[in-house]
Amino acid sequence: MSLIRIAAFSDGDIGGNPAGVHISDEHPSTAEMQKIAAEVGYSETVFAKPLSKDSSEGWRVRYFSPESEVPFCGHATIALGAALAMQHGAGVYPLQLNETNITVEGFADGDTNSVVDTYSAALQSPNTRSEPADPAMINEALALFGYTQEDLDSKIPPAFANGGANHLIIGLNSREALSAMDYDLDAGRSFMNKAGLVTVMFAYAETPQIFHTRNPFASGGVFEDPATGAATAAFAGYLRDLEWPNYIENKGEINIIQGEDMGARSLIHAEFTEQIGSSIRVSGATRII
Repeated sequence: MSLIRIAAFSDGDIGGNPAGVHISDEHPSTAEMQKIAAEVGYSETVFAKPLSKDSSEGWRVRYFSPESEVPFCGHATIALGAALAMQHGAGVYPLQLNETNITVEGFADGDTNSVVDTYSAALQSPNTRSEPADPAMINEALALFGYTQEDLDSKIPPAFANGGANHLIIGLNSREALSAMDYDLDAGRSFMNKAGLVTVMFAYAETPQIFHTRNPFASGGVFEDPATGAATAAFAGYLRDLEWPNYIENKGEINIIQGEDMGARSLIHAEFTEQIGSSIRVSGATRII
């Protein structure tokens, strides 16, 4: 199939994070995939090819931002799950990434009395891990994005978290502080590349179960993502490491509202078990662009 454009984690027929989805019998060359991703211009484009002629063994998947290849992208995986459901029907699809294997489940939404033309998907992330962030790096990040120590939420200490890609998690203590986030793209790119980060995730806890987030993605040449599934997986794993009260009260489910400050409200749902380090299930709706 030719490249299609799908917004993942949409809020009905609005919002979501656009991704390019390229499914073919063989991958283009690495240089060509990078060129296609740059031409598409979305934060990521996903490329998938079957591992066997009938695709029964799953799919080989690679992700490219406009400027670089990334090891894992949540919203592009959700978009791919929707595209596979469109092409092959609802089901669970094994995916072989550069560094690990995961699955995505595509759903055809609607009821038996309607023509199904909407799709959603749920991915199982790579295993998660987290560790406290270096204080000097945190001070550098705060200065870059226009914050001080007084803006931080002590219940969510700054940390490195990984659910397939590296993210810096910074909890903020007010919705107003989250809205005020701003930075210089070139300085952000330098900071993230030096630290080995895919994004920086700022999070405000409205309740123990509902979070508002923003994700600068300067490492990929993108000022901000409206929905970031990989960061959500990393964040959910970090909350579990913190023994976040939501796990006990709400059986390990959180909801992320992202993209509001960009005018692209997006909704992301994450579920996690009590097993430290285990995969996170991240799900959301999609819309065809």
